[in-house]
Amino acid sequence: MTAKVKAPAENTKTVPEAVIAFPDNRLLIDLCGEFDKNLTQVETALASQIIRRGNELAVIGDEDSVQKTIDVVRAMYLRLEQGKDLGPGDIDAILRFGNSADGTGARDGDQIEMFKAGGVEFRTRKKTVEPRSPTQKAYMELLGEHELVFGLGPAGTGKTYIAVAAAVSLFIEGMVDKIILSRPAVEAGERLGFLPGDMKEKVDPYMQPLYDALNDFLPAKQLERLIEEKKIEIAPLAFMRGRTLANAYVVLDEAQNATTMQMKMFLTRLGEGSRMAITGDVSQIDLPRGVKSGLVEARDVLQDVEGIGFVKFSAGDVVRHPMVAKIIRAYDAKYSQDD
Repeated sequence: MTAKVKAPAENTKTVPEAVIAFPDNRLLIDLCGEFDKNLTQVETALASQIIRRGNELAVIGDEDSVQKTIDVVRAMYLRLEQGKDLGPGDIDAILRFGNSADGTGARDGDQIEMFKAGGVEFRTRKKTVEPRSPTQKAYMELLGEHELVFGLGPAGTGKTYIAVAAAVSLFIEGMVDKIILSRPAVEAGERLGFLPGDMKEKVDPYMQPLYDALNDFLPAKQLERLIEEKKIEIAPLAFMRGRTLANAYVVLDEAQNATTMQMKMFLTRLGEGSRMAITGDVSQIDLPRGVKSGLVEARDVLQDVEGIGFVKFSAGDVVRHPMVAKIIRAYDAKYSQDD
């Protein structure tokens, strides 16, 4: 894969153009996507124009956008050479690795080179989870290195999803004997009253996001069997009292809704051979007025404790619909002005 840059003639308004040649035309077809939708996604993000000419792509734009587009297209092609998929989310990830941390401005190609070099991923039965932003990459690295990791930030940044993927990956590799997923059973700003059914039926609505993540990583029959064998447990935070969790991967989701005493209780459950991931968003606390969030206190108390990892996500790390990031930024701006 080679690139030839044609500089504009002196004293002319001709824009720079770079031509990239690809050795495998079949991979180039996949790179472009149906009706060139993949190229359109890159053009829109980087304010460039990409024209296909046989086994070559011509990139037109200002000098900065041309170079960034070349870096992104090369990373896309390399991904295909490695036998990996190339969907809209994958392209978005490559673009994010070439952008600044807040997702608002592009940098040089170093971040993309880091993304192409890769190495950090969690393999599960149904899919391989890779980072889609530099912050996600740092988070995944910490989950692999530390026994206790806090992932803090807004919804849609992949905090819980990645933590559950890490748990499943280590379980499959035999590094832990069981997975325990927990959440505080706190209603989000509304009173649901008494729910019908037995205990499992009462708490399952609170636990559904954890079931959703597991269904993405394990075949349905295997997941059902592992739950029946209690190799995977999904339970409210209150059920953790009195237990010592040895050789387990433990994930506490929505930790901003744990009280100070609940958080201390949970953290002290950590047993031999176990790992913990704690995720939450301190801007979405649903505890009664006057009750302090255990996640806020744990962040302040444990920030400098050696061996504990902290990762702070921002709106720029949101990997859901792009509108979600805009919504989060708008609310952040509103409340920062009110303060």
